[in-house]
Amino acid sequence: MARPTPISGFPEFLPTGRLVENQVLAAITSTFELHGFAPIETRAVEPLEQLARKGEIDKEIYVVRRLHAQEGEADELGLHFDLTVPFARYVLEHSGHLNFPFRRYQVQKVWRGERPQEGRYREFTQADIDIVGRDQLADHHDVEIPLVALDVFGKLHRDMGLPPVSIRVNNRKLSEGFYRGLGIEDTAAVLQRVDKYDKVGPDVVVELLTEQVGLGQTQARACVALAGISSEDESFVDQVQALGVTHEMLEEGLTDLASLIRIARGAEAGRVVADLRIARGLDYYTGTVYETLLLGSEKLGSVASGGRYDSLASDGRTTFPGVGYSFGVTRILAPLIGKGVLSATRSVPSAVLVAVDAEETRDRAISVARRLRQRGIACEVAPRADKFGRQIRFAERRGIPFVWFGAGLEDSVKDIRSGEQLPADPDAWLPPIEDTAPRVVRG
Repeated sequence: MARPTPISGFPEFLPTGRLVENQVLAAITSTFELHGFAPIETRAVEPLEQLARKGEIDKEIYVVRRLHAQEGEADELGLHFDLTVPFARYVLEHSGHLNFPFRRYQVQKVWRGERPQEGRYREFTQADIDIVGRDQLADHHDVEIPLVALDVFGKLHRDMGLPPVSIRVNNRKLSEGFYRGLGIEDTAAVLQRVDKYDKVGPDVVVELLTEQVGLGQTQARACVALAGISSEDESFVDQVQALGVTHEMLEEGLTDLASLIRIARGAEAGRVVADLRIARGLDYYTGTVYETLLLGSEKLGSVASGGRYDSLASDGRTTFPGVGYSFGVTRILAPLIGKGVLSATRSVPSAVLVAVDAEETRDRAISVARRLRQRGIACEVAPRADKFGRQIRFAERRGIPFVWFGAGLEDSVKDIRSGEQLPADPDAWLPPIEDTAPRVVRG
């Protein structure tokens, strides 16, 4: 069989990378649960018409067809491109069994048919949180979301060496109110062009607004001037008002964003920044919007994002407004793992290799391993009854720090890094805490 060729955009980690990912996911989900979010999982596919209903994303959808489907058997299905659209369907379908406001987290694969590049993939893992209400949801939840995100990224920075982050925040009401104050009706088209600000720069955005949306030069430059405003405190309010545009929706958005920045600044100054170029291209956002940059890796773009949506889920009688945030786990980790910035202290969970004296006594080694595992110590039994030197080298290649000798007879354990070997009892011995499991380290 010929050597297989990798499929672009579908990253696969070696065991060391996967151990890093597992520990990052464990840190993320444990922090979610500390904030009271409950886990759910949704199916991988949704009706294609439902996936294509929100935002400009039809070109991103992977379509799923059963090879032997009968004509007219079922509607066309697509793999979900995010976790928000399937979550909206989930809320509608299960609303009778949920307590509102409902706090959910969800960690799953998603698929997008876009051009692969560093930080952008066709298959990747997302970790989402959402708070959803029935008919209404208090504004203070918009502030809660970035505080959860700060806790997550703070833990990843402290415990695993991930870079610190900056969470950039805007409010759709602020932007749309400003555009309406300029006499612009197609505010969604303006938001979608302004969303390209960081990629193409302000001059190109002006061209897009005038040539594609039909704005006048004065209108386009005012929109770009708004997008250029950023501050770590509430001073952005004065900067916006200095542009001389007024509208009721603009004032509401300014008030909401100022409140968020004030509270977030009290929790961790400088990490949540008002950045009025943040637009978020998808059209279901209606209020606060968030994007997150890894400091030192800004070229990756936003690695976590989200916002407020007031009408994503509705059955015609009841509306379920919400606010959510999505961590691009693969987007964050794949470049860091691929470049060796993040690694694990060993490539296997095992802390101990139980040596085998002879194949006839393998049962004693298996018994010792079982007793160690009963106390939560990950271990494995040597695959062959080689000379002890070869068994030690086998453990070294796998990064296993300890080798157990004399199973069931004269039990002892050797730290193969220091060479120290001491008598040990399988029912009492413990490895040092730092050797219990692989740890994430910076390369």
